[in-house]
Amino acid sequence: MRIIGQQLCSPSGMRHRNKMHFFRTYSYEIQLEQRVDIHSCIQGIRWTPLPDIESQEKYSQTVKQVVTHKVWRAAKVLHTYLLTMSPAMMRDRKHHFRNHRQCCSGKELVDWLLGISHGLQSRSQAVGIWQVLVDEGALMHVRQEPNFQDKDSQFYRFTRAEPYVDPMLSDRDTEEEMQESLIFLSQLGPAALLTMILRKPPCQRTEEELEVIFEELLHIKAVSHLSNSVKRELASVLIFESHAKAGAVLFNQGDKGTSWYIIWKGSVNVITHGKGLVATLHEGDDFGQLALVNDAPRAATIVLREDNCHFLRVDKHDFNRILRDVEANTVRLKEHGKVVLVLEKNPQISTGSNLQTPGASNQKYTVMSGTSDKILEHLLETMKLDSYSGDSFAGDFLLTHSIFMPTAQLFNVEQSEVNEPEKATYSLQKQQNILHLVSLWVSLYGRLLEAEPSAKSFLDKLSEHVSRDTRLLAFCRENLQDRRKTRTLEVCNGNHSPQIKINSYGNLFSNLEEDVSSNTYTIRAGDKVPYDIYRPDHSCITTMLPVNASVQEVISSLATKNGYNRDHIIVKVNSSGERVCLKHEDTGVFTSLGLNERLFICYTHELNNVTILPEQLGPNTSSFDILELISSKDLAHQMTDNDWNLFKSIHQVELIYHTFGKQRFRNATTANLERFMRRFNEVQFWVATEVCLCQEEERRAQLLKKFIKLAAYLKEQKNLNSFFAVMFGLSNTAVSRLSRTWQKLPNKIRKLYSIFERLMDPSWNHRSYRLAVAKLSAPLIPFLPLILKDLTFLHEGNRSTLDNLVNFEKMRMIAKTVQMFHRCRSQAYVPLSPLRTRPVYILEDPSAARISACSEHSMTLRNPATTWAYIQHMKVIDNQKKLMELSRSLEPASSA
Repeated sequence: MRIIGQQLCSPSGMRHRNKMHFFRTYSYEIQLEQRVDIHSCIQGIRWTPLPDIESQEKYSQTVKQVVTHKVWRAAKVLHTYLLTMSPAMMRDRKHHFRNHRQCCSGKELVDWLLGISHGLQSRSQAVGIWQVLVDEGALMHVRQEPNFQDKDSQFYRFTRAEPYVDPMLSDRDTEEEMQESLIFLSQLGPAALLTMILRKPPCQRTEEELEVIFEELLHIKAVSHLSNSVKRELASVLIFESHAKAGAVLFNQGDKGTSWYIIWKGSVNVITHGKGLVATLHEGDDFGQLALVNDAPRAATIVLREDNCHFLRVDKHDFNRILRDVEANTVRLKEHGKVVLVLEKNPQISTGSNLQTPGASNQKYTVMSGTSDKILEHLLETMKLDSYSGDSFAGDFLLTHSIFMPTAQLFNVEQSEVNEPEKATYSLQKQQNILHLVSLWVSLYGRLLEAEPSAKSFLDKLSEHVSRDTRLLAFCRENLQDRRKTRTLEVCNGNHSPQIKINSYGNLFSNLEEDVSSNTYTIRAGDKVPYDIYRPDHSCITTMLPVNASVQEVISSLATKNGYNRDHIIVKVNSSGERVCLKHEDTGVFTSLGLNERLFICYTHELNNVTILPEQLGPNTSSFDILELISSKDLAHQMTDNDWNLFKSIHQVELIYHTFGKQRFRNATTANLERFMRRFNEVQFWVATEVCLCQEEERRAQLLKKFIKLAAYLKEQKNLNSFFAVMFGLSNTAVSRLSRTWQKLPNKIRKLYSIFERLMDPSWNHRSYRLAVAKLSAPLIPFLPLILKDLTFLHEGNRSTLDNLVNFEKMRMIAKTVQMFHRCRSQAYVPLSPLRTRPVYILEDPSAARISACSEHSMTLRNPATTWAYIQHMKVIDNQKKLMELSRSLEPASSA
């Protein structure tokens, strides 16, 4: 059984992978990772749980108490505001011959909340807010029911006892305090709403609620490898189960298997007879399925590791039914006795990925796996020429084909299909489909194809073939020319890509329009960049080499001018003095350098003589005097302009190269992606550096205020990547420990910072951020590290092949995540800085444009060119140890 079989391989009955965990109880920081052991040419992002300390549990409990206190305070504000503005709502009620004193109906509470808040867009959001209060006991159903219901017949009243509220709390009734309370509760609402839905018996869940559960399953690693149709089946049968106390036994080794469990919150220990503790499973892990499949006793004992653990349970009869349904809906096509294509019937009737198969005119099927040639053949047979926007199968295939089908192989298959003699009508249709697919392919990759030696030859031959066939030439003119009217590539929401021009000769390549890979900021695989190589005596050699040059090519280049030979090595040295010897086959090492890293060349025996350059240590003085003359708003504008130049230069396929390792792709570069990743780290360390170098406490407080306001403007401008970078800088331990400085901030600024902190919360798989970004429209700059983490999650959690067939379901999920990255720039961006030139063309969606609103006051205080130069050359200290030393010198640790 292909769908479930992959998760049923653990001898202990638990599918536990040694991979990244992203759990509610962890905090995270982003660091540059030098993956020398795998492919040192790539500089990635590592998400690292902060080190555990003995007081971790006490700290978690303190955080919970703080949240509870804030919920009760918000409940008091809501209650006071309701009594002031709508006193008639809280009154005695009579229902079913019973009297209920001083209460409101659930429907009235939802209507009232929607009326006073402009940020709530649906009734379910309002229900989530009230559910938060019900969960904390601040709002109670008259019959003590746990789930808030949006009905006239369900009544609620505020709890009068408020043990967590400061007795000296002011009752001031202001709009500002009300909105702050709603913002806080709205951030907690989605999790409370989801928990409420899961507590319901499966038979009582509405279609909307099933969709909420399905969306949650998309981010749970235990089911990441399952198809969407199976996830939807699971959404309809999952049962919520909770246990309050650590040490409780969920089941014992030898018990009969009755359920499959997914850990939704908390952790468990896996214990076996004779071996004791063999594993610890955390949120997102699952266990118990092997006993169901094999109808065997439990292979281990499961003990709760912490209090308040929550599980999603699938009972045995539902588990087996889903297995049967998957098998019944699966079609396997064989050639010469071997399976070459696996299709699954899709219950969701839509266009694009649901493909019609011959002989089943009323059925829709999705490709799950197959040989690469057969997947391409099926695509050509089923694709529709009259639909560009709905054909997600074609977009998914083209975006990911390099993973399982090299471009040269794609050429060979398409060429053989074009030249294959068949019946005239069928042959014409197939060749039209090939031309359509090639047009999408060229539109997606654009100038990147110039790095493929065989691409131009293939396209020239295809163009020549088209020019000799009047029917194909007419097809090109009538159909492919129409795509030039579309400003953006619709299939798979690809990059703002080149559109194909078909001239009288049918040329498919020479007349590409401007695309993302041809803008001035884009680095292409064949471009030459200056490599600065240092000797042990700190003298520098600069040589121009291709961006993808190998270490061996770097040494060879230096050999011709400076006498270096194969006995020399290239060493990467960071600001803390750590040295990494690069392999001769490593490529793209210069563009993958981290902050304050440098390349040195030396003999092996000279390695210990290599020391860091003074400039690698970073600045010694703060640039407060410069920052003081720049308003936070103008700084945000120019940072966003700069970030957009870097962001739009990234071709979406670079994310795939980065995830799978660019060394496996011919002529691939991730230089633009690496540059954008480096910018994130530069901004966060710039914030920490400026604060730690500022000697005067008053000035440090001013800097904190400026950076918080900068974060606010970046968020307003939908530059979420730099917003997170600034917030990560402010949450750096060296900055966050400066308690005296933070105390000098106005309450309003502190509250603003607290709101932003909620967006950084990694719990529930970064739910706060995902919900916030889902409400935004393009253009926006997303939080790139989370996209890279999602891609890594999909790649490591799913095999690329199943039974020697390409796992196309994995390719589809990879493509969907990459497409989300590109949708963020599906609308053109209007520069905000007065320094940048505004485009003269009219936007397709004028409402998506953002117009500059720089204050006149700030314009008089600084020169835009000076600000632009400043953000282009930020000087930072990236050595955390040095930052901590500076921080302690500013505010020594308390002796207490």
